[in-house]
Amino acid sequence: MTLQQLKYSDAVATCGSISEAARRCFVTQPSLTEALHALEEELRIAIFTRSSRGVTITHEGEEFLASARQILDDVARIQEKYTGKAVRRPQFAVSCQHYAFAVEAFMEVVKSNDAKSYDFTLRETVTSEIIDDVAHHRSEVGVLYLSNRNERAIRKLLRNEGLHFEELFASHPHAFLGRRHPLAQKSSITIGELDDFPYITFEQGTENALYFAEEIVPAIDRPKNIRVRDRATMTNLILGLNGYTIASGALSRELNGPDVVAVELESDDIIHVGLIFCAGIGRSVACTNFVDSIRRCCVDRSFEDSGL
Repeated sequence: MTLQQLKYSDAVATCGSISEAARRCFVTQPSLTEALHALEEELRIAIFTRSSRGVTITHEGEEFLASARQILDDVARIQEKYTGKAVRRPQFAVSCQHYAFAVEAFMEVVKSNDAKSYDFTLRETVTSEIIDDVAHHRSEVGVLYLSNRNERAIRKLLRNEGLHFEELFASHPHAFLGRRHPLAQKSSITIGELDDFPYITFEQGTENALYFAEEIVPAIDRPKNIRVRDRATMTNLILGLNGYTIASGALSRELNGPDVVAVELESDDIIHVGLIFCAGIGRSVACTNFVDSIRRCCVDRSFEDSGL
């Protein structure tokens, strides 16, 4: 196995095409194909499946590429340090539920990255896709929560996919309200006090199981429901309709804005927000920096309005 073979396999995975990968690597297509075949024979795995529509990464190939890209990142950092030339753009992807503190942490990683070029991805998406992204190495880390309602089902899914959960913090549920909401000045509220107001939740696409919901209180239990796809729309509806959502209390002034407050919900439930990773796979420098940043964001900014 050579460094060049790792570069070729990474290029094919990125381009989705052997011909395009050969063009970008300045090598002939037969030479690249021969190098990949030799690599697969040496490792005794199929990294890609070929068809008339292009190439598809196999499950074994996804695991191999996750390790290969870490090696390529390490080599690029060494070369840049000693030669001043970056030969590979650092790559990092994270998939998360709609948490402002995760966005803050991602921004810190981007700002602290001193590479002249990079390829980073932030996916705010539905719960099932977070698990699938990390399991299939489309993202290096995921951010989601566990609670009494969903923990058994989510942990089973994580085990089945070879993933593990690393807790960031635990919190009582909070209602996110507009600062001018009739209940915004209370120190705590009951779920019944919110009956007259619209409940804003994130839709989960075709996956409607209760354990995939981003909110600890199921929409099915609420009389007035509105489902949205992004945080900006949710914030607008919370402010414009005196709506509310149920979350951890991790409120960011920078991204949630000064007009949204968190009021503790009187409940015995506990929300455990954490990170998910593939077991047994090392972390890139960008991923390590993200983990450090998100922990700082949770400690420094999360509960400034919630009283925790």
